[in-house]
Amino acid sequence: MTPTATTPAPAGPSRRLPTNVSYGSWELIWSHIHQMLVVNLGTAVACLPLLAALATTHEPWRHPVPFALLWLCVGPALAGAFGFLERAADDTADTARVIELPRAYRRLFRRATALWAPYALLAAAGATDAVLLRHTAVGLAVCPALAVVAVLSALSGVHAMALTAAAGPEDRPLTPADYLTAPYGLLRRWPLALADLVLLLSAAALVDRAPLLGLATLPGCALYVVWRNVRAVHARLEPADTAAPRGR
Repeated sequence: MTPTATTPAPAGPSRRLPTNVSYGSWELIWSHIHQMLVVNLGTAVACLPLLAALATTHEPWRHPVPFALLWLCVGPALAGAFGFLERAADDTADTARVIELPRAYRRLFRRATALWAPYALLAAAGATDAVLLRHTAVGLAVCPALAVVAVLSALSGVHAMALTAAAGPEDRPLTPADYLTAPYGLLRRWPLALADLVLLLSAAALVDRAPLLGLATLPGCALYVVWRNVRAVHARLEPADTAAPRGR
């Protein structure tokens, strides 16, 4: 019996595996990763004195004055990171250069330090008192309030650094309205502020568990989300709302 030749299937259009991410999307992803790594490195270097002191001290709340002073270096570091993100968001500028972060740090240092100091010192005082009074007779009554003051002060300071980076360096002196704008927006748009708080506390807890891995991956991502939320919060505030703290 002669084997019959099989008829070849009609040639149809060749099927290609779909490309999930285009070249432009990959470029955007790697650009974002690059920005996060730059923020991670810059923040760690700027906060190196504080990180070294925390690594070598078992109970930092027993040394409030030195750590309160070291805590002041966080503000300019945040302002520099947010300034770099502002620069990276500018489509007309060359945003890929690492040098933009130290430039933003140097440009915003004086104003960021002056604006960060009250928030930082209030947060440090509230946290220290809450820890030291937790086992005393009045601890149950005052510790929750002190903890709330410390958290709100620190979060207001972070938001103030993002606003400072967005405004850029200014020659005019700071006014009470500059100190009230961040907490005002924080209270007016509290859901986003609460999301920022949860994100920052989670990042801090993970960094405490795995310092090297945490510092290499988490600060940039957390600060990027906070930066976007701060921009959204103050973009939604009406001009009358923004001017409200000035008239009070």
